[in-house]
Amino acid sequence: MRPPVSRHRPANGGPSGPRPRSYSADLTPPWKKSEPAPEVPAEPGLVVEEPGTGFCGAVIRCEAGTVTLEDRFGKHRVFPLEPRGFLLEGRVVTLVRPSGAAPVRPARTASGSVAVPGARARVARAGRIYVEGRHDAELVEKVWGDDLRVEGVVVEYLGGVDDLPSIVAGFGPGPDARLGVLVDHLVPGTKEWRIAESVTSEHTLVVGHPYIDIWEAVKPASLGIDAWPRVPHGQDWKTGVCRALGWPPENTGAVWQAILKRVGSYKDLEPELLGRVEELIDFVTGSGGA
Repeated sequence: MRPPVSRHRPANGGPSGPRPRSYSADLTPPWKKSEPAPEVPAEPGLVVEEPGTGFCGAVIRCEAGTVTLEDRFGKHRVFPLEPRGFLLEGRVVTLVRPSGAAPVRPARTASGSVAVPGARARVARAGRIYVEGRHDAELVEKVWGDDLRVEGVVVEYLGGVDDLPSIVAGFGPGPDARLGVLVDHLVPGTKEWRIAESVTSEHTLVVGHPYIDIWEAVKPASLGIDAWPRVPHGQDWKTGVCRALGWPPENTGAVWQAILKRVGSYKDLEPELLGRVEELIDFVTGSGGA
């Protein structure tokens, strides 16, 4: 067999000379090279951070060469799928397109926020949210509980607006310890309204929903009724509603638990309540620009 023909010519034109050097196609300087990062499929719902911008969000779609993230406020950003391009729980990773990837919405919490898989409750903030009424507090926990734990916001039960001045004085709200309060039916000019106004400040926000009772914040369609009945003035509202709808008026607590079970997410609640609770969360966490 004939030996392979060398196409290298010696510099002096002679039959022999220095052997040709072999060059690597990788021109990255050795000091800039890093160990390869683990590859992680960009599955929908995976929460990562893009270190260049600090943007943190959940994967909502992964296409050829790009990944789209959505943060907790619903903002979208598209990033290239580059090696060592993301942080996952503080570790550098390389996101790759999952096999059979298709645009899928990430999992959501009951409030509609992007769920954070495996997220641990954050250490409690100094700020707090007080909610007037035990039923009101139970509803807030059911719909916003996951969000509040991720944000480190503790919800306290408020027995009545009359207790608000002493609570605010004892709490001592400040820039790093904001106080948000959700109260029942808040009508301008009433005693409750004047109390709320007296404690409102730069670091304390008091808001009220427009419903006579928190039951009304649940959409009638979610309970299989056409509308909430009108109860004559002077009659106990819950008792009147139960009688009008054929529910047991002697045990309104059990009726409320049945109502609460029909609430699966924010979609079962009226927007007037949704707006007030989101306003308080943004205020206490400092997300609302206040």
